[in-house]
Amino acid sequence: MSGLKFLKPADDDFSWECDRPDVDSLNNTSFVFNRYTSLPLDEQRKRLPIYNYRKAVLFLLEKYQTLVLVGDTGCGKSTQIPQYLLEVGWCENNMKIGIAEPRRFCATTLARRVAEEQGCKIGTTVGYCIRFDDCQDPKLTKVKYMTEGILIREMMADPLLREYSVIILDEVHERNILTDILMGLLKKIMRKRKKLKLIVMSATADAESLKNFFNNENAKSDSDSTATILRVEGRQYPITIHYVNEPVPDYVTAVVECVVKIHETEPEGDILAFLTGSEEVDTAVSQIKNNLSENAKENLTAMVLPMYGALPNKEQLKVFRPAPRGTRKIIISTNIAETSITITGIVYVVDSGFVKLRWFNPKTYQETLVIVPISQASAEQRAGRAGRMKAGKVYRLYPEEEFEKLPAATPPEMFRTDLSAAVIQLKALGIDNVLRFSFPSPPPAENLMLALELLNAIGAIDDAGQLTNPLGTTMAEFPLPPLHSKVLISANQFGCTDEISSIIAMLQVDNVFIKPFSGSNAIKARVEKRNFEVEEGDLITLLNVFTTFGENIDNAKSWCNRYFINYKALRRACEIKSQILRMLERFEIPISSCNRNAEIICRCLTSGFFPNAAYLHYSGVYKTVRGDEELYLHSSSVLYGLPPPSWLLFCELVHTDKLFMRDVTVIQSSWLEELASNFFHKTHSYL
Repeated sequence: MSGLKFLKPADDDFSWECDRPDVDSLNNTSFVFNRYTSLPLDEQRKRLPIYNYRKAVLFLLEKYQTLVLVGDTGCGKSTQIPQYLLEVGWCENNMKIGIAEPRRFCATTLARRVAEEQGCKIGTTVGYCIRFDDCQDPKLTKVKYMTEGILIREMMADPLLREYSVIILDEVHERNILTDILMGLLKKIMRKRKKLKLIVMSATADAESLKNFFNNENAKSDSDSTATILRVEGRQYPITIHYVNEPVPDYVTAVVECVVKIHETEPEGDILAFLTGSEEVDTAVSQIKNNLSENAKENLTAMVLPMYGALPNKEQLKVFRPAPRGTRKIIISTNIAETSITITGIVYVVDSGFVKLRWFNPKTYQETLVIVPISQASAEQRAGRAGRMKAGKVYRLYPEEEFEKLPAATPPEMFRTDLSAAVIQLKALGIDNVLRFSFPSPPPAENLMLALELLNAIGAIDDAGQLTNPLGTTMAEFPLPPLHSKVLISANQFGCTDEISSIIAMLQVDNVFIKPFSGSNAIKARVEKRNFEVEEGDLITLLNVFTTFGENIDNAKSWCNRYFINYKALRRACEIKSQILRMLERFEIPISSCNRNAEIICRCLTSGFFPNAAYLHYSGVYKTVRGDEELYLHSSSVLYGLPPPSWLLFCELVHTDKLFMRDVTVIQSSWLEELASNFFHKTHSYL
């Protein structure tokens, strides 16, 4: 640890858990550990910090139309406030309380907890609705947790949300696209429905700007205001923050060294360290285990645990269980531990200073995952994890002057992501001029124009900017990304809706192939994967896995174990395909099969994914057709290490030191000429 010197400044089994992330690849779960489980439920509720603010919440909601509530993760706001409203009559006259969450896991786990506290069966008085999983009773449910996308879809059927007396937006500090769209839409709705109440809940949001956004524009004094702020004070002990003298050359190595030194030199207390992604987390966990085994500390052993969204549920839960006596928990996490989870016992925090975010590149029309420095707000949230139970210490692996240079807050997702899905939903809701829509933080006009151009290229909107019928209106109804919806609807023309439904379902889940870290099982897993791999690429490989799984459904678990396949992910994909087939039936799109003809399927995929086309440059690297951005095959691809095809489609880009393509399909350039010549304008001689 000689390279690090610090300066002290002045002072359950759920099948949908296998879904691909719906905010970003690092942040798709939410847990709040309850240390009062030995107490009766009523007493547990009273121990939460929010309980002391119950009367204030109810009073302010009566007086104002919008309440901006700021409270730390774990204060109880997400579970208790809906119950406070239910208990005082906000659900009378068949009205409902709707709670919009940014993640599926949030919506389901919170609903189950509230149902338990209310003493009712989930799906009755308290229910939830997420993509491909509706657990509620339209006649009985009073408190309804849902994802933000579900609430937006409800607006398509009922633009004024007449069933709801109160809408609660949770985790607003994340400022994802759907959060901002909902805030803009609710602002419009509340102008027409004066009795509709809104609670905006956040851990870190700029409360004043949110208040101003929702406030009466004609308010001349506080008495005219329609929005107000309530801050819930949590339980926080003093923390000491340490910085390094100079930037570290390798933050992963620095995290490992810092964690080991803390364990060897500091008193008992759990450690939480932040890295940017699952690969970094797994690497750090392995290195820490190796280093600790060589330098074991007397009287205090270590339990080193990873934490990230794609981790199986059972592994995630280990983070929240108390360590045995004489054992220190060392948790290596992505940024989900900033605000989405509460872990008791944390005394030491190690902050790498980086985070992985999705970022849209207007030059290439592509969204990529990039590693960037965190914001000051994120740094403060990470530091706050250390002072929940006792005084804590925070080790920031960057100099103090670098902290001062960090942006105050992470840019809202609206500024840095592909807006095509947002635009098509706004169009479906009757927002004709999206450039003039009231966003809390207006996105770059260039990104909106590119989204309109993309939707026009795939046929979702016409040259006048209106949704096409039936393609555009049908796409807006599908709970899928626009390119996925286009491929699915186009499959009817190619006679392969069954196969494409399977592929699209598989693209909604994660971790299909189990990858043991090392040893003989790692070799076996690689060998067994070859049974499904084909030269056409990853998507046809996924289709082979799905089809073979269905053929072995009677002994599915043992089959999955043999071939190192994630049983839960496949089961979830089957559920999603069933939902997709029902959607196709609803829109009278017939189910057809091409008997797994690879060329037909790949042509169909090209009809929707053509914006993600890449060609093999003479230099030996791939480049995007639009923008000529250099790309490389991801090591997880079945084509990795093989002679490179001339043309590919990809579903996702991941940025580390280079841009890597994931979920690729081999295509022919003539298909792009046939199916997407207008999009590429034949600007390249090789097209």
